[in-house]
Amino acid sequence: MSHIPPLEQIDRYRWRIPRDETRGMRTSVLVFASRAILDRVAGDLSLEQAVNVASLPGIVGPSLAMPDIHQGYGFPIGGVAATDADEGVVSPGGVGFDINCGVRLLSVNLSKPDVTPRLRDLVLQVFRDVPCGTGGHGFVKMSAHDLDQVLVDGARWMVRHGYGHERDAEFAEAGGALSGADPGAVSDRAKERGRPQVGTLGSGNHFLEIQYVEQVSDPVAARAMNLAEGQVVVLIHSGSRGLGHQVCTDYLREMGSAMARYGIHVPDRQLACVPVRSSEGERYLAAMRAAANFAWANRQGMTHFVRQAFRKVLGRDVGIEVVYDVCHNIAKLETHRVGDRSREVLVHRKGATRAFPAGHPEIPDAYRDVGQPVFIPGSMGTASWVLAGEAGAMAETFGTTCHGAGRLMSRTAARRGRDVRSVIRQLEAAGIIVKSETRDGILEEIPEAYKDVDEVIEVVHGAGIARKVARLRPMGVIKG
Repeated sequence: MSHIPPLEQIDRYRWRIPRDETRGMRTSVLVFASRAILDRVAGDLSLEQAVNVASLPGIVGPSLAMPDIHQGYGFPIGGVAATDADEGVVSPGGVGFDINCGVRLLSVNLSKPDVTPRLRDLVLQVFRDVPCGTGGHGFVKMSAHDLDQVLVDGARWMVRHGYGHERDAEFAEAGGALSGADPGAVSDRAKERGRPQVGTLGSGNHFLEIQYVEQVSDPVAARAMNLAEGQVVVLIHSGSRGLGHQVCTDYLREMGSAMARYGIHVPDRQLACVPVRSSEGERYLAAMRAAANFAWANRQGMTHFVRQAFRKVLGRDVGIEVVYDVCHNIAKLETHRVGDRSREVLVHRKGATRAFPAGHPEIPDAYRDVGQPVFIPGSMGTASWVLAGEAGAMAETFGTTCHGAGRLMSRTAARRGRDVRSVIRQLEAAGIIVKSETRDGILEEIPEAYKDVDEVIEVVHGAGIARKVARLRPMGVIKG
């Protein structure tokens, strides 16, 4: 890792890259990782990207790297940066192309033995009812006017139009809709791409998993989240589809040419940025919020169709409730204590999850005593985790933790030399039934392509930024 300043070990879970003014760094980099995880990320550019992020104008506090860090567009995935709301910048690379890619967990009033005899039928029914794949046209039909309303109201629009329950939106981050969204800031091309895709899973690393609670680590928090050992749950991982991708593309192009007007220079053009309070910055944030609201509507649509599929296969008495829905690609204006005072900052979370602690006013009353639920997917053959936000996150990471296991292998490397039938057999031998729209949807997401999720969780738990609540094991996997 000679291309970056040397890392200084702070303790078992924390490392620092000191500020180096010769590299244009305005702050240091704080890395949350074990020694083994650090060794695995040494082969990509993720830590160098975290160093580059430290050069952003107006950055407040350190550039942060979570234990699932891997190379991304400009920002590393697993990267966090807060910039001053008045004097700092906004960077689309700090959000990513899949705006509000996030995770929603559903609790089911069934246990593993209730589902196992009909598991294959259930997987096939969910696969039919929740469209997936790159195109993935859905079953939610809407006009251009309807779409503009979705971009403002998010999951709440879906609930009003029969795609869910009032409680669903209440148990999503920001109530399932960010204020300040402006459909007028979203291009016609972005709307054209997104309108047929509400209620669809997509492709790549997106998935829908039928799981069960294998182990409970925090019984009090698990009880508050309506989770018990042996219980069936559904984890949905998807985002803003083609609409969000187009929003990012549009504004990266605009900001790339605007930087010179503001006298901004960055070490990597992928970090294109403009002042938060500039006209370009405010338009991007208005469009980003609209795309985020689209993503919450999308996951709400999938929730509705999952409920339908379960009831078709297992009976009308099946009850499915939203535990929580939290995003991990977003930039949000929040108030945090920095040094000896509170400041309004724009927190960029790129492949990183909000993790507010017990008592925070922005989490639902049901979780006020235990902390915000956080969902950390692993790979389709291993496990996922439910965590709860801790006070340490507010002190060190602007209320943020990791978002997944983090890739170890590129998609090309994961596909190379592997037979999809062999992978399916291996998964079925482990009791996991997988259904995918494409061969690559399985091969690119093999368990070996990811870090050990338990090791990643151990870092954030040990560092005190989120704590273990429950470990989930997959039973059925639907992919694009």
